[in-house]
Amino acid sequence: MTPTTSSSATLARTPRLTRARRTAILKALADPRRYELLERISKASCPLSCSQAQAALKIAPATLSHHIKELETAGLIEIERMGKFHNLKLRPGVLEALAESLQSLNFASCASR
Repeated sequence: MTPTTSSSATLARTPRLTRARRTAILKALADPRRYELLERISKASCPLSCSQAQAALKIAPATLSHHIKELETAGLIEIERMGKFHNLKLRPGVLEALAESLQSLNFASCASR
């Protein structure tokens, strides 16, 4: 596989974010509890169960449910439903796409006079 093919395959896996989706993601991450939940999900070696998340964050089930819904609606996480149990995992490529979007905001230098 050539380097061009490899990098184009990586680009194909990274979704492009619309302005609305990028805004939804940033709003979801603005809440410290949701950011902490996303950190816990990302650091888990397997999908994180809701009971593990609740125990770690020490919040009410209704509050956890609200934060999960916000992260899912923003497109940051996926929920695997297994009967009455729910497991949380990151949606692949979304954080990379957000990072690329933010990276494009780098300061552009002016030409010397």
